[in-house]
Amino acid sequence: MKSLTEHLTLNIPSRVGFANITPQVQGIVRQSGVREGLVLVNSMHITSSVFINDDESGLHHDYEKWLERLAPHEPTSQYRHNLTGEDNADAHLKRQIMGREVVVAITAGKLDFGPWEQIFYGEFDGRRQKRVLVKVIGE
Repeated sequence: MKSLTEHLTLNIPSRVGFANITPQVQGIVRQSGVREGLVLVNSMHITSSVFINDDESGLHHDYEKWLERLAPHEPTSQYRHNLTGEDNADAHLKRQIMGREVVVAITAGKLDFGPWEQIFYGEFDGRRQKRVLVKVIGE
């Protein structure tokens, strides 16, 4: 069995944003030489996520608005977590909703997606570097 572990570094310039990381993940799969297996893609920060969906800007806008209604950033005083001096309690909640990681099958050396599926990094407390783990396992 082969395995390869790599880390992507992302820096979303705004507090909230989404980045399609599918090309980078596919590149790591290709580099691994795995033809049949799995790839785990995992946000390594508790205020960001990794998820699979459509690469459509209207949908990303809808996600941002929907998440803000569910867990508004302001007033920051509404969250007990922010009494610690932080201002990112909403980002922790948004991450919980959007998820920590995805696992994608690798078939014939490629990500085995359904129609329109892509891998995204979701940022909810941005403006600094954060890492995403990509772990490929298979034959």
